[in-house]
Amino acid sequence: MSKYWSPIVSALKPYIPGEQPRMANLVKLNTNENPYAPSDKVIEAIRSAASADLRLYPDPLALDLRKTIAARYGVAPEEVFVGNGSDEVLAHSFAALLKHDRPLLYPDISYSFYPTYAGLFGIDAIEVPLNSSFGIDIADYRRPAGAIILPNPNAPTGIGLPLTEIEALVTEHPDQPVVIDEAYVDFGGESAIALVPKYENLLVVQTFSKSRALAGLRVGFAIGQRPLIEALERVKDSFNSYPLGRAAQAGAIAAIKDEAWFEATRGKIIASREKLASELKKRGFEVLPSLANFVFARHPDHAGQALAAKLRERAVIVRHFAKPRISDFLRITIGTDEECARLVAALDEIL
Repeated sequence: MSKYWSPIVSALKPYIPGEQPRMANLVKLNTNENPYAPSDKVIEAIRSAASADLRLYPDPLALDLRKTIAARYGVAPEEVFVGNGSDEVLAHSFAALLKHDRPLLYPDISYSFYPTYAGLFGIDAIEVPLNSSFGIDIADYRRPAGAIILPNPNAPTGIGLPLTEIEALVTEHPDQPVVIDEAYVDFGGESAIALVPKYENLLVVQTFSKSRALAGLRVGFAIGQRPLIEALERVKDSFNSYPLGRAAQAGAIAAIKDEAWFEATRGKIIASREKLASELKKRGFEVLPSLANFVFARHPDHAGQALAAKLRERAVIVRHFAKPRISDFLRITIGTDEECARLVAALDEIL
C-alpha cells in the first residue's frame, strides 16, 4: 500500500490470470489457449500490415473489421463493437451497461473477472449459486436486478445453456441489459447472436482468442442493437480511441474470412475433448459435460490441489481453483492429441 494510491486501489481484488510458466518439455493445459497455430492467412495479413503505415494511427472505428464480422454473423456494422480482447469489451460493458440502482447478477462459479470488474466500477453485485449439477438455472435469476451477465458455456465448468434458456432469460428481464459472454461458444454451444434482432436488451460478447487461435493478438467483439453499441463506443472513446492496432485489425479480418481453417480446427478440438473426457472417466474421474475447449473434472480419491501439484512435477500444467464447491476440480485445456496423451500418462503414474 502506498500513500499515493487512490482510495479504490487498496480495496481492489485483481484478476489473477493463468500462469505462463517456462519449463522444459512442458504440456501447458491451464489457460484454454488453442493448441493449433492460427490460419496461415492470418499470419500473412499481419506481415503485410507490418509496413511503413505503422507510423500512422489505425482506424479508430475499425470499420473494415466490423463490416467483416457483421457479414459473418448477419448483422449491420453499426451493431458490432470491437476491442482489445473480450476482457476490454466486457470492461466497457460493465461501465456502460451493468451499473444500476439494483444489483448486477452473475453466477457464483464463473469467470473470475466479473467480481473484479464489479469492484473496479463500484457495482453492487449478487452472485447467484449454480445448481447441484453445477449448471445455471434461469429460474434463480427471477429476482430484482439491474442487469445480468453470464458466460455461455460457463467457465470454468464448461456447461452450456440451450438457446431457448437464454431467450427465456432475456425475455423475463425486458428492462435490464443482459450480457452473454460467449468466449467458448464455438466449441459446441449455441450463440445468442441470432436473438439480437429481436431483443434490444441483449449484448453478446465473443473473442478471437480461443476458436481463432489469436490469444496473442487481443481482439474481441460485441454484437447488439445500436443503442447498446453506442454506449460501449461512448465509454471506449472516453478511455482509448485506438484499442486495436493495424496488425490486429488485419489479422482478425483474415481470421473471420478463413472459414475452412475455423471449421477444421474447432472440429479437431471437439473430437479431442470427447476423447479426453472418455479417458478421464475410465480412470474414475467425474467429468462435467463440456461445450468448451476444456473439461472440468475431479477424482474421488485425490484432492484437486495435490493432483495439480503432482502433474506439475511431471511438466503438465492444469488450472486449479481454491474455491468452495470446486476445490477438488481441475480445469484441463484441450491440447493436441499428443498433449492429452501426455496428461493421461502422467495421471496413470499418479493414480
